[in-house]
Amino acid sequence: MQFTEGNIYHIYNRGNYKQQVFFSDENYFHFLHLCNKYISPGADILAWCLMPNHFHFLIHANEKSIVAAQNTPLPVSKLSFGFRMLLSSYTKAINKTYDRHGNLFQQRTKSKWVNIPESNYAETTFHYIHQNPLKAGLSDTMEDWQFSSFRDYCNLRNGKLCNKLIAKQKLNINWNDFLKESYAVIDEETIKDIF
Repeated sequence: MQFTEGNIYHIYNRGNYKQQVFFSDENYFHFLHLCNKYISPGADILAWCLMPNHFHFLIHANEKSIVAAQNTPLPVSKLSFGFRMLLSSYTKAINKTYDRHGNLFQQRTKSKWVNIPESNYAETTFHYIHQNPLKAGLSDTMEDWQFSSFRDYCNLRNGKLCNKLIAKQKLNINWNDFLKESYAVIDEETIKDIF
């Protein structure tokens, strides 16, 4: 994955063959712990959501994101290396816990630049990420799903993973009418633009 400082990216991956990747609450919490260890030091996380068989992040690439990671055989950015370490560490833990072998995630984590001038892709991605559990029928409201940053933006939790200050600076969202804007339906054609 290539990143440019100042840009916002939708980063996502899913289970190999669409298999489940989170099997218990402890798995979700461990993944978030690893995000804090490997992703937060190299980027600003603006939004995130973990689903049973996939994940989404909205990431603002900062000056740390594009720095070359140390001790890697080939040049790779700190953010790319962070995602590589996140997924390999999590996979090792799951394989050990559940006595399984092999890949847990698809080989290539995908990223899409979404703060394209004259578009609202970044804002659409922000809302799409948070709407995932609702659309999948995993919760009755977005506030109910504990494995996304939506609860942090609703002030129902004081999570530290998201940089809400940068999100409020970079995203053209009406924060005074946040709930109403968050629940607005996103049409399927618009969703195609953020992948």
